[in-house]
Amino acid sequence: MSAFADFDRPLSVKERAIISGLTSPAVIQVFLDSIPYSTDDFYRCPLRVLRDGTAHCFDGAMFAAMALRRIGYPPLILDMLSNGRDDEHLLALFKDAGCWGAVAKSNFVGLRFREPVYRTIRELVMSYFEQYYNFEREKTLRGYTGPLNLKRFDRLNWMTADETMELIAKRTDEIRRVMLIDAEMQKRLSPVDERSYQAGLIGADPDGIYKSKG
Repeated sequence: MSAFADFDRPLSVKERAIISGLTSPAVIQVFLDSIPYSTDDFYRCPLRVLRDGTAHCFDGAMFAAMALRRIGYPPLILDMLSNGRDDEHLLALFKDAGCWGAVAKSNFVGLRFREPVYRTIRELVMSYFEQYYNFEREKTLRGYTGPLNLKRFDRLNWMTADETMELIAKRTDEIRRVMLIDAEMQKRLSPVDERSYQAGLIGADPDGIYKSKG
């Protein structure tokens, strides 16, 4: 039986047309960019993202992993880690000709698609460093997890079951972590300049942006 049987069975004609049109990583990114950024504090499985027409970064990465799988890529995600004063950010990974790229849903302009031109995952993640910042203009990216293949969650119907999203989120907290900068580097970081700060927030929903509680 196809891994997508349960996903495809309930789709409407319109939904089938959307899914069949997602023929490349770049087109998958266009779809994610076309739907509103969700400010909800719960996770949506890929089927519900399609149905509701909204997603935040976790939901978007899950949807992208599903869509990438349909066109022949393994369903890989990676969690980018903050300094504790910002949200984490999830990517769906893909690899072409030996190089890594990413699809992502984000409230920030610079935290979305990456072309597959990065020879290592570290290179790919570091490409997000300057654009990864919070309301206080702090550059907040600190590390990332190893890739997680969602195929291991097939038996839990991750593409169609919202409840499996919590299990996947928990798993990203448990897997290997790679740190990018040390304490001395952190002390030397400069704040984000005003023009870059404003550019990154074009089209952002303020309700979906992390705000420090302290």
